[in-house]
This record gives sequence, structure tokens and C-alpha cells, in this order.
Amino acid sequence: MALTQLTVVDTAVEILQQFGLADLSMRRLAKELDVQVGALYWHVKNKQELLAAVAAKLLNTPELAVRAEDFATPADAVLQLARKLYLALLPIQDSPEVIEVASAMQAGQLQPVLQLRSLLQDAGLSEEQSRFGQQLLLNHVLGSVAYRQNLVQLDVDSSESDGFDWGLQRAVAGLAG
Repeated sequence: MALTQLTVVDTAVEILQQFGLADLSMRRLAKELDVQVGALYWHVKNKQELLAAVAAKLLNTPELAVRAEDFATPADAVLQLARKLYLALLPIQDSPEVIEVASAMQAGQLQPVLQLRSLLQDAGLSEEQSRFGQQLLLNHVLGSVAYRQNLVQLDVDSSESDGFDWGLQRAVAGLAG
């Protein structure tokens, strides 16, 4: 198998899904690909760039897109997109940390994050308010995913809701209202 940026990123996603972020090192990645660590740097500049590419691979999928015209209001589309993000990230270990790094570095390359901002502008928010609202909603999604993942990782048996949807509805109502 030829070493390409795609194989590097795909293998990094597999390591993240199976073992979590703590085991996603350049050394581990090189070992999985049966190459020297230095060979990886032809395809990614550093671990942060790798994490941004992993985040883009996880989020830039057709399944996460929403069509605003399919909803009665832009706020309804925002709710659906945030719920899709939550459900997509929940099964992927340490995904909140990966998305946080990527959004801090290159939020412009994460399509669902851009779409959140666009939908908020459609709901009547200014460009600046939409950017703030996007960050608020992303923080809520990632925090809720991290909370739920921590319960699983700590083997805490909790049938209680994490309050994700309740908080999401309140946040969107406040932003769009």
C-alpha cells in the first residue's frame, strides 16, 4: 500500500476509534503503517495538522449535512445539525478533543461547523453573533459528548439523560429568538 495523506488520515481515524487519542501518536501511526516516523511528515506537518485532517474526515460527510429548505425554520435546521453532530461523535473515543483542536486551527475546513454559522445567519443573527452562536453550540455538543463518554469510560451506570437536547433547545431558542 502506497503511503498517501489519505492512508495516513484513515489509519489515524482507525487508531482513534479503537484506542482513543492517548494512543494516537506519530510513532504509533508509523508503526501501524509500517513506515519510519519521518515518512509521515511528508503528508502531515505535525500532530495538530493530523488531528485537523482526522476531524475533517469525521465531520465532512454527507450524513452530517442538513438542507435548510427541509425545515420550517433555520432554527429547526440548527437543532437537527447539532443532534447529528452529537450522535456522530458519541461513539468515537475522544472525539471532542480532536474536534476542539481542529476547530481552533481550521474551523473553516469543518463543513458542519460552517453550516451551523450559516444557519444562524439565516435565522437573523449578524455575522459576529453567528460566530459566537456557532461556538456556543459546538461547545454544548462537544461537552455533552465528552460527559457521556466519560460516564462510559468510568463505567458509571447512569440511565439519566445528559440533558443534551434540553440544553440545545434552550440555546437555539435564545439565539434565534
